[in-house]
Amino acid sequence: QLQLVESGGGLVQPGGSLRLSCVVSGFTLDYYAIGWFRQAPGKEREGVLCVTSSDGSPYYADSVKGRFTMSRDNAKNTIYLQMNNLKPEDTAAYYCAALPWGSTCSPGSSDYWGQGTQVTVSS
Repeated sequence: QLQLVESGGGLVQPGGSLRLSCVVSGFTLDYYAIGWFRQAPGKEREGVLCVTSSDGSPYYADSVKGRFTMSRDNAKNTIYLQMNNLKPEDTAAYYCAALPWGSTCSPGSSDYWGQGTQVTVSS
């Protein structure tokens, strides 16, 4: 059974950092691409950072370029989202998703989602 579990969210002050984790099971990290998405209250879910191309080049939402990065630990079947210089507008529930290779960083590209972890940026 394919499963994704996020953790690492919390309350952080503007300018702070958080690292989210996404532990996957039921598949290897090479079988599916992984993307991070977020959804703020009253807004649609949006793609934040995805690596779905075969050359490994990432897609970043404009709002997170230069601040968010993604890494992986294959031995732990874990994908990380490092978020630096956080802003209040980054407040949202963050989700990881398994995507087909070659797909776009769009919520409609995936049928496999974690339960989400809340990130709140506030002073």
